[in-house]
Amino acid sequence: MADANAIAQTAAAEFLKTAQEAVRENGSFSVALAGGSTPKSLYGLLATNPLLQAKVPWDKIQFFFGDERHVPPDHAESNFRMASEAMFSKAPVQPQQVHRIHGENANVAEAAEEYEKKLRAVFQLKTGELPQFDLVLLGMGPEGHTASLFPGTKALSEGHRLVAGNWVGKLYTERITLTPPVLNNAVRVLFLVAGTEKAPALKAVLEGPYEPDQLPAQIIHPVNGSVVWLVDPTAASMLAPQAKRAV
Repeated sequence: MADANAIAQTAAAEFLKTAQEAVRENGSFSVALAGGSTPKSLYGLLATNPLLQAKVPWDKIQFFFGDERHVPPDHAESNFRMASEAMFSKAPVQPQQVHRIHGENANVAEAAEEYEKKLRAVFQLKTGELPQFDLVLLGMGPEGHTASLFPGTKALSEGHRLVAGNWVGKLYTERITLTPPVLNNAVRVLFLVAGTEKAPALKAVLEGPYEPDQLPAQIIHPVNGSVVWLVDPTAASMLAPQAKRAV
């Protein structure tokens, strides 16, 4: 990828293709959104580029969130607020299509349980079933975290819950996140990674030993789906030559 803008352009094409395929096959498209600057560029592109906006099947999309900060929806750090300002407010999206995590709840365990109930209802899940998103968008932090699955945190080993409250000691904050089983049940996962500070972690995730407790992004391996990494040259700068050609 030439730069972060090129990542957004390519991600928009992937988003559109996946959405159209899902609608053609199932009549709807479910996507879990990510926070961060690169996803924000993607959302803005989808909503404001006339050619793209005209092709996105907006009325058939159900929007969810892969994670959320422990903040109200109007807070500057809220993933919901970012997606609203970049996309929902500029596209033909109805409120009932957007399923946000209630990060304003003082009790993160309750917020996680509430969102899990929402997923079970929308996806009409039976006991023991997992939701299957058509697309999950993910970023990666400079220490290898993804969604709100941070190194050494309890949510990494969650095998039963769909959504978990997750204490992140390094940031002295709580987060709410989809759990690994849910993320790994997606049809397609799209990683968007840009920036020099991501280079060491990206090399470790893609080329190093499997140590998901240290590098949570390694835990993402869809059971019956696919993963695509969209990476800019600065993030890919430490990768082996053959890997650079693949991302």
